[in-house]
Amino acid sequence: MSSASKTRVYHRLQLAAHRAQKSADRALMAAADITTAQSAVLLLTSAKDGGVTQREVAAQLGVNESGMTAMVRRLLDMGLLERIRDETDARAWRLQPSDEGRAALKRMEQPFRRINQTIEAALKPDEIAQLADYLTRIASAFEDG
Repeated sequence: MSSASKTRVYHRLQLAAHRAQKSADRALMAAADITTAQSAVLLLTSAKDGGVTQREVAAQLGVNESGMTAMVRRLLDMGLLERIRDETDARAWRLQPSDEGRAALKRMEQPFRRINQTIEAALKPDEIAQLADYLTRIASAFEDG
């Protein structure tokens, strides 16, 4: 039996991620009336002046386009995103936060700050850097799957 199996690494990773997400979802719903999944889309659309395509957001999050279409539709309906014509391709649309979306991004700062403080209270700075490296490596290992 491998050491990963003996220590049930996947189970521990899943449990930690689930607890962190539940806590983050509660905090974000209270502060900005959005979920962590919705906040990820909103953050990615705010990263570049002129917006980003739905395809770019889906690729960065590792989700299929049909799921992304539903998420974008909800955020458009909530008034948090707006679609603008692509300057180089008249058939294409880009997504960017609306004024209300930018206000939600501001309201999200404090809950995410508290989440990071919880992590910082549980781990030493060098452990946080190691964890970040390990998580990046694990995510990369499963990138094609």
